[in-house]
Amino acid sequence: MSLLETLQIPLPIVQAPMAGVSTPELAATVSNAGALGSISVAATDALGARDMIAGVRALSSRPFNVNVFVHQPTAQDATREVAWLKAMAPLFREYGVQPPAVLRPIYKSFVEDDEMLALLVETAPAVVSFHFGLPDAGRIAALKNAGCALLATATSLEEARAAKAAGIDAVVAQGWEAGGHRGVFDPDAPDARLGTMALTRLLASRSGLPVIAAGGIMDGSGIRAVLELGAIAAQLGTAFVACPESSADAAYREALAGPASMNTVMTSAISGRPARGLPNRFTQWGESVGLPHPGYPMTYDAGKALMAAAKAAGETGYAAQWAGQGASLSRALPAAELVHRLAEELGLRN
Repeated sequence: MSLLETLQIPLPIVQAPMAGVSTPELAATVSNAGALGSISVAATDALGARDMIAGVRALSSRPFNVNVFVHQPTAQDATREVAWLKAMAPLFREYGVQPPAVLRPIYKSFVEDDEMLALLVETAPAVVSFHFGLPDAGRIAALKNAGCALLATATSLEEARAAKAAGIDAVVAQGWEAGGHRGVFDPDAPDARLGTMALTRLLASRSGLPVIAAGGIMDGSGIRAVLELGAIAAQLGTAFVACPESSADAAYREALAGPASMNTVMTSAISGRPARGLPNRFTQWGESVGLPHPGYPMTYDAGKALMAAAKAAGETGYAAQWAGQGASLSRALPAAELVHRLAEELGLRN
């Protein structure tokens, strides 16, 4: 029996977790429509995660995915942080505020978050997924013993094979086209930047795990293509950003529907890890700053402070508007209607 059959998910479609954009309402609606809805708890703590999980379950009895970030904590570098904040100071002054005095590791990695582990074991969502790496054997065993199916992002065959050795049930093959944070285990290692099609076929034929393809997939034709390459499903993120159930603000939706969607860029300047989004003032500054960033998530601490200052002054050009290379194919539809449309395009519903 395949993973989707085991989970009783009739459609080969996964809504990407999208920290900061996905909501319990979005995940529940997608799951109720026959696909796998997802939330990310990477930007909250165990208390916030409990509320999000309860929020999905209040709206759906269907399986859903809870995503965590499994980055290796970065040692703070005071010299880098001071230089970075000094470079950002003119941007903050433009909006009448000062940059943070110090930077903090604002997001706790799952590798050291015992409270999050305990919550996930207690609540036992049908699926738990990992991004940026893999947790230790004890955490994996605890989640599997709780009955959770486990997914992990892989951007290379090496990462996929590590996931198989760790006991992961399926890999999300994240191509270079994908929006949001690149899931590489080691952001300082060389990145082959494999596209979705090449990576999906490589992992389907050589990883020994079921593959969920991700990156640039926006419609039924894209889903069909990766299924032909051996994937069991496709994960779509950018396709769901414009849904009314997402938490994307008006400026994000407007940018997604405009010419910026044709020219997405990869940047590390916003968060300290490479992530693909719509070009704006922040990504342009990142291309010109010429300094090493302070690492993840300290860089994000500075980035979010700038976003808040600019937004308070009515400037949305410093937002993190993550989107993949298929962004121009976005359709502003309610989530259930989008899932039904994708299924129709696949020929799975009349």
